Amino acid sequence: MAGGGSKPGERRGGRQKGTPNKATADVKALAQQHTPEMISELVRIALNAESEQARVAAIKEVLDRGHGKSRQSLDVSAEVALSHEEWLERLGG
Repeated sequence: MAGGGSKPGERRGGRQKGTPNKATADVKALAQQHTPEMISELVRIALNAESEQARVAAIKEVLDRGHGKSRQSLDVSAEVALSHEEWLERLGG
C-alpha cells in the first residue's frame, strides 16, 4: 500500500471546518443561559470578597469578558544562517 497515505496538509476525515462540536454544543448552550447570573456573581465577588486573591481573579474575569483579554507581546530574535538566495540555490531554483 505504498503511497496510500494523505499528502502533507491534506485532511482526511474528521469534522469539516466550521462545523460545531456536537459533544460540547449542549454544554455551551447551557452555560450561556446562566451567563448574566455568573457575571453578576463575579462582580459581587470582585466587590465584596474578603480574599484579595479572589477579588483580583474575579475582576480579571469580568474585564476579560467585557473588553477581551489583553494582548501579550513577545520578543523574538533569531540568526539567519542562509540568505533566501542561498536557500533557492540549495532547492535548485
